Amino acid sequence: MGQKTHPIGFRLGITREWDAYWFDEKNFAEKLAEDITLRSYIKQRLKHAGVSRIVIERSGRNVTVTIHSSRPGVIIGRSGRDIAQLEEELRRLTGGKEVRVLISEIKRPELDAQLVAENIAQQIENRISFRRAMKQAVAAAMRMGAEGIRIKCSGRLGGAEMSRKEQYLQGRVPLQTLRADIDYGFATAYTVYGTIGVKVWICRGEVLQRRSARERGS
Repeated sequence: MGQKTHPIGFRLGITREWDAYWFDEKNFAEKLAEDITLRSYIKQRLKHAGVSRIVIERSGRNVTVTIHSSRPGVIIGRSGRDIAQLEEELRRLTGGKEVRVLISEIKRPELDAQLVAENIAQQIENRISFRRAMKQAVAAAMRMGAEGIRIKCSGRLGGAEMSRKEQYLQGRVPLQTLRADIDYGFATAYTVYGTIGVKVWICRGEVLQRRSARERGS
């Protein structure tokens, strides 16, 4: 069997940045556990806001949380009321640390693997055919300019007796090419038959090509 590495972990420091910016030799485990608590709380509280990625930066007792979302208006609320309430809730979770929340808008959610995976999982939970959901996601990503997309669903698909895997692949998704900008996302659909795992890989082109084009332009 071929062993597969995580596409994002494989590219850290090359084409992908970290999701946490801090280091603490003494209290590393404590702060890591706090990061996990913050991330799971934000994902649960803002599950309808299209949250793809949460970046946490620390400096002393100051914590900056950057939320990458396709629907920033849902998080901010009227005249920033909701975001102020969220900051207060996170402050209580961290034991009184100064928490600042920043919002980064995702312009093209069709090219964000995590959002695509969560959208397919939600459709499966709403009893929409998994094949239809996968085909629509593939078509939308290719229409928005993706070089390639691969979607895999695993579990008791369509309520079948035995679990199986089905996948759709269009274009190119070179997982071993480090310069390729590969985005990866995973979501779980909770159905009456059991859980169905959804994995999505999206190739958005090559990073070095984009850099050299920018350099030529400047």
